Amino acid sequence: MSNLNPSRDDFAALLEASYHDHDVAEGTVVKGTVVGIEKDMAVIDAGLKVEGRVALKEFGAKGREGELKIGDTVEVYVERIENALGEAVLSRDKARREESWVNLEVKFNANEKVEGTIFNQVKGGFTVDLDGAVAFLPRSQVDIRPIRDVTPLMNTPQPFQILKMDKRRGNIVVSRRTVLEESRAEQRSEIVQNLEEGQVVDGVVKNITDYGAFVDLGGIDGLLHVTDMAWRRVNHPTEILQIGQTVRVQIIRINQETHRISLGMKQLEADPWQDIGAKFPVDTKVVGRVTNITDYGAFVELEPGIEGLIHVSEMSWTKKNVHPGKILSTTQEVEVVVLEVDPVKRRISLGLKQTLRNPWEVFAENHPVGTIVEGEVKNKTEFGLFIGLDGDVDGMVHLSDLDWNRPGEQVIDDFNKGDVVKAQVLDVDVEKERISLGIKQVGTDSFAAPEAGDLRRGAIVTCEVIAVNDGGIEVKLTDSDMTSFIRRADLARDRDEQRPERFSVGQKVDARVTQFDKKARRLGVSIKALQIAEEKEAVAQYGSSDSGASLGDILSAALKGRGEDE
Repeated sequence: MSNLNPSRDDFAALLEASYHDHDVAEGTVVKGTVVGIEKDMAVIDAGLKVEGRVALKEFGAKGREGELKIGDTVEVYVERIENALGEAVLSRDKARREESWVNLEVKFNANEKVEGTIFNQVKGGFTVDLDGAVAFLPRSQVDIRPIRDVTPLMNTPQPFQILKMDKRRGNIVVSRRTVLEESRAEQRSEIVQNLEEGQVVDGVVKNITDYGAFVDLGGIDGLLHVTDMAWRRVNHPTEILQIGQTVRVQIIRINQETHRISLGMKQLEADPWQDIGAKFPVDTKVVGRVTNITDYGAFVELEPGIEGLIHVSEMSWTKKNVHPGKILSTTQEVEVVVLEVDPVKRRISLGLKQTLRNPWEVFAENHPVGTIVEGEVKNKTEFGLFIGLDGDVDGMVHLSDLDWNRPGEQVIDDFNKGDVVKAQVLDVDVEKERISLGIKQVGTDSFAAPEAGDLRRGAIVTCEVIAVNDGGIEVKLTDSDMTSFIRRADLARDRDEQRPERFSVGQKVDARVTQFDKKARRLGVSIKALQIAEEKEAVAQYGSSDSGASLGDILSAALKGRGEDE
């Protein structure tokens, strides 16, 4: 009967229980009580209308080792209030995950580290158990440097930094590398605080690159640049260092913000550039070893730590635009002249050609102006010929100095590279390194020859035909090298006779000088002018055509008279 008519207190309890049932919702975590243990299952009363079962293994070691007892209070996740079997579907694992998510979000927002265990390898990285919540650890975030075997790190609790959380998708990304870098930065900062610029310390060569070596100073690395290894040129750090070697170095610079440390070895030795001017005075000859060759010159080591540069322009007197490697080779011993010393910039300019005399000076001494020289045609250009001469120098014959009579543009085609020719030295400019030669000066200038003095306008000369063309004939005076061209109109007085084909090469003809200019080097002759002059002379001597005698009679008489005179 009491069940049908509950007391006031029972009703209140039932009402509270109904409210409690109403508050519990699927997908939430609630507290429950263990009311029974059946084989590998725990029966949980979570304040619902029905009880639920949870596998003992979900309670971890406590469930597996039998420490879970009836009456214990546990938190469980309500997946479903009632299933088809009339039981509540509960989960301890999901409850732990929910609890972990809440704790992890708090630490993520506070930028705190979390503890987890790497337990499996997946594509692109690993999975980490963060007290029930599963996170992804990318392979690049495992360590500061890539590591091949992660096995020693697995199933070992260690700190991680949460990089990203997305509860809706259930994604958590963590990093072990960030924790290591932070710890390393703290260690570096502590070590850097105990170091000072100028301090001399011992270190171990940890890594070698093309530009230097990284030296471990006991927890922090410093860079020993290749230029600070020795005063002399070091082409590669492996020339003087090897990994694992212990070296004594000086701290040159410390960057407190980046914790970068610059080291030096040569600073522990005396500077060879001190009093460099006294060691290598300008204009002195010294012997050195070629250490490096570039496009612009060659470096020569004068003593350990001291190098000078032979610029390409100071390599040779005569070899211009030639790569230094064609003149010198590395490790070669050479004698050089000190041209300039700059102790501030630590530069020494050297000269190789200065060890020999200027070949243009030598040529000028041995071949004064007017000397006849012989050489090979090295090159032909639009303005003349280049001739190879003694002392490996070249001389130039300008077009105007190729021939006395013909234009240089025509004459230059008569010469070929490799021809050996004779020429006269016209001028030597040592400063500009130029030698002027003349080929025509080796021969005789027909206009300046003694026989040219008898030539004048109106003189009668005998010529030899040397060429015939449509415009006229080219002739050469028989007693001189002078040539002239007789145009078609000047071949005869009569138009019918003004035909070049009447003449043949080698034929002798008489003509009259119509022009002779020594300065302009011009000679003009005309057969027509000679015929007209002879006609005038005959008319004047033997009669006039007005007297009734024909011109033929007059000329016949003139010719007869000339024959009698002869």
